[in-house]
Amino acid sequence: MIVNTRAIVIDDTTLRDGEQSAGVAFSHAEKHAIAVDLAALGVPELEVGIPAMGAEERESIRDLAGLELNATLLVWSRMHERDIKLCAGLGVNAVDLSLPLSDQQLRYKLGWTRAQALAAIRRCVPQALDLGLDVIVGGEDSSRADPDFLLCAAETAQAVGARRFRFADTLGIMEPFGVLALFQRLRAALDLELEMHAHDDLGLATANTLAAALGGATHVNTTVNGLGERAGNAALEEVVLGLRKLYGFQVDVDLSRFPALSRRVAAAANRPLSWHKSLVGEGAFTHEAGIHVDGLLKHPLNYQGVDPAELGRSHRLVLGKHSGLHAVRQFYHDLGIVLDDHQASALLQRVRAFVGRAKRPPEIFELEAFHHDLERALLSSLEPAPSLEAFS
Repeated sequence: MIVNTRAIVIDDTTLRDGEQSAGVAFSHAEKHAIAVDLAALGVPELEVGIPAMGAEERESIRDLAGLELNATLLVWSRMHERDIKLCAGLGVNAVDLSLPLSDQQLRYKLGWTRAQALAAIRRCVPQALDLGLDVIVGGEDSSRADPDFLLCAAETAQAVGARRFRFADTLGIMEPFGVLALFQRLRAALDLELEMHAHDDLGLATANTLAAALGGATHVNTTVNGLGERAGNAALEEVVLGLRKLYGFQVDVDLSRFPALSRRVAAAANRPLSWHKSLVGEGAFTHEAGIHVDGLLKHPLNYQGVDPAELGRSHRLVLGKHSGLHAVRQFYHDLGIVLDDHQASALLQRVRAFVGRAKRPPEIFELEAFHHDLERALLSSLEPAPSLEAFS
């Protein structure tokens, strides 16, 4: 593990970019509960909405600010004077002013030149500062921007008083080595805070976020469960543990109560977690294979690289097609039933046959039924056959 002494700040955007996932709309109460849970875990920054969406959104933002959570609250805005004015009086600490930086989006989304983008930064950042807000300049589609122009935009943001520059891999097309090189270049040239905003279209959002941290990022965007547009964003749980366990960064977020928040967000978004979702999926700490279970019973670290207790979870053993006799004995021992070799072998065959038909592990009551059937069959085999005299 690489040891780092510097801290990385988590800026969680579940309530903004997470909610932008197609078909997701959090209620006022759901936003309230999610924000409280995030702050309780120690997440230091929360991006909580988009004021330009309307009066209802702004009222929700004011409500969250009124909770006086132990977290910095941010809102998101286009780099547009009218939208910035709507960020006033909401009780938040900062605003992310976003504009495209790739030629593709500048030309075909806004009809702007590079010079117009730089002029917008010079014009809009002071306007937000005048409202008493810290300013993050968000570079939309930074991953497709010309690197020299990207640096020029960040330098312009720094010159007019922005606190932070956000690099957004808006389409999720970056890879970790490229991210590392880009952030190293930005870090060497700039004094302001640097933030990574990653999407997961290629399944690399967490990897790209970790690479940005190694390259000099001070802040990283996450969402609970990786919720977000299209394939989602970098997952809070993955990023926190990755930064801490792989690279030794200081990340003051306590995940021991994370499962409840994970379930809350999944329910509010109506996005059930996949069984094999890393760290929080049902299968993440579930073991069946005989060799694995045998090793796990001897010592949990034999087949667990992450202690599930760090996420408020515990490992789970199931019986299935790939289970061995050791696992069968252990399961029944936990039920208060001691098996001999013959019984364990017979029950293992029964379990394998059941899983082949049902496509799931047996439940406790079914395991007890299997044992009951085995005992009944054994008793039947021991009963003496009736004598012929009984029929004479």
